[in-house]
Amino acid sequence: MPRRSTQPGRQLALPLRLDPQANFETLVDGANSAAFTHVRQLASTARGDVLWLWGGPGRGKSHALQAACREADEAGKRAMYVPLDAAAEAGPELLADLDTLDFLALDALDPLAGSAEWETRLFAVLNGFQSRERTLLIAARQAPSAIAFALPDLASRAAGAIVYRIRALDDEEQALALIRHARHRGLTLDAAAARFLQARVARDMPALCAWLGRLDAASLQAQRRITIPFIREALQGGQAAP
Repeated sequence: MPRRSTQPGRQLALPLRLDPQANFETLVDGANSAAFTHVRQLASTARGDVLWLWGGPGRGKSHALQAACREADEAGKRAMYVPLDAAAEAGPELLADLDTLDFLALDALDPLAGSAEWETRLFAVLNGFQSRERTLLIAARQAPSAIAFALPDLASRAAGAIVYRIRALDDEEQALALIRHARHRGLTLDAAAARFLQARVARDMPALCAWLGRLDAASLQAQRRITIPFIREALQGGQAAP
């Protein structure tokens, strides 16, 4: 899904698209049930809130934001997902008029803190969404209270968000997520094969999903199922064996 423009003919000047794997079917809540349930509700209803999801990398924040934007778009809302770490070079003007949207997700906000121009634009966005009771999702590595905002008004507005700490999945939940990602690709991955892959690559979802993509391509080429022997061969060929 291409991100929607805020005005007719206006396009976000980024060559990025939503990750096709980032949807609610592949999202495993784990200890984040309250947060992700809230995100799902906002994507599919007329209710408007400002949510701040924070936590370390690889915990599903970006996944949840992209899934929510996809769902909101399908529900007929004017929705946009903006990865601020990738968009920083575009300049603060990127955020102009975004408060006119119905649904906005701003990802990786932390690096922009301390920049007067960016903070002024961010304040306008937060102020606009809070005053119009529309949905704004923000993801960062830190809670708003822990970010050193230079603009007091922005710190005050950020403090008014509903804050959720996003925690990492445990091994069992991570294996379930991997199985769901495989199913979404049209693959069959049993629990034993998922655990085998977990034990041999970095135990975070981005790394596991990257390997799943390689296995998908390799299995298609070889016309073989993704079994433990097949995974072992692929890992050895990629110099990623334990």
